Amino acid sequence: MSQPTNSNGQYVRRVTLPSGRQIEVVYFEPLAAEAAGQAAMPATSPVVDLSVCPECDKDLVYPTDWEEASPTHWEVELRCPNCEWSEVGTYDQATVDRFDEHLDLGTEALVKDLLRLVQANMEAEADRFAAALEAGAILPEDF
Repeated sequence: MSQPTNSNGQYVRRVTLPSGRQIEVVYFEPLAAEAAGQAAMPATSPVVDLSVCPECDKDLVYPTDWEEASPTHWEVELRCPNCEWSEVGTYDQATVDRFDEHLDLGTEALVKDLLRLVQANMEAEADRFAAALEAGAILPEDF
C-alpha cells in the first residue's frame, strides 16, 4: 500500500519479497508514476505456473535473481536444473506469490527429508559404535 510522505511526491510502499520478508521501499517520484507503471503492464495476465519448466515440463524451476519491475510486477530470473533452461521474465505479484508458496512447500519437504536422513544416519552410527564396543573393537588407545 502506498503512503505519501511529503509534498515532494515521495511515498513509501510495503513490499513482500518472494522469500516472505517484508520491506519498505521509499519512492522519490510522484504518485502518478505508480499509475503509469500499472498502465505499462497488462491489466490481466494468464495464470502462469513458474515452477514448471516450459522445455522439459519438470516441476523443478527455481529463481536465481529477482527485482521489483514496477509497483505491481517483479522481474524474475528462472532456471531449470534438469535441462539448464533459463529465462528472465516479468510477472505480476499474484503469480510470484503462488511461486513463492510452491517454493516454501518444496523447502519444507526438503527439510523434513533432511531431518529423517540425519536421524537415520545417527541411529546407524550409534548402532555401529555399540556393536564395535560389544565386539571389543574399540580400545582406550583409540581416543
